[in-house]
Amino acid sequence: MLSSTTAPVQPTLGLDNPALMNDPQFPFIALAGLFLLVVLTLCLFGVRRLQLRRTLGTADASICTSGNRWRMGVCRYQAMELEWFTLLSLAPRPRYRFRRSSLELLGRRKPHDGEIPKVAPDVVIVSLRHEGQEFKMAMKFDAYAGLSSWLEAGPVVGIGTWR
Repeated sequence: MLSSTTAPVQPTLGLDNPALMNDPQFPFIALAGLFLLVVLTLCLFGVRRLQLRRTLGTADASICTSGNRWRMGVCRYQAMELEWFTLLSLAPRPRYRFRRSSLELLGRRKPHDGEIPKVAPDVVIVSLRHEGQEFKMAMKFDAYAGLSSWLEAGPVVGIGTWR
């Protein structure tokens, strides 16, 4: 007669273990982990925002590229391009890049009644064109003055430069 010996069954330690799910501390641990994850994410957003704003040549600016959808963000002036970063993103790269040589300032105006709830208070709407595509940015007047100065400070047309 053959007798078989079986090894003792080891309890599972994963989330599929019913004993773990019935443990009274499990909801507390799960909520604490979720809370920690939310706090960490908010801290990362704050660090990214501080990093962007500490850089010289940055300004808060909402953008409207097509339709009437405004998105909040930060624009940054580089030597050869204007970069725009989405405010609520952890991406290290800009969402849009506009070459300075192809960027044209069309004008500024106050927000219309339909735009007032969509943009920050006390801003001007700046109309721009980049490579034939028009878009709008909403920024404070000081930021607009910086943008127009940055565009005007580019090299003169026709002297072997990029314009």
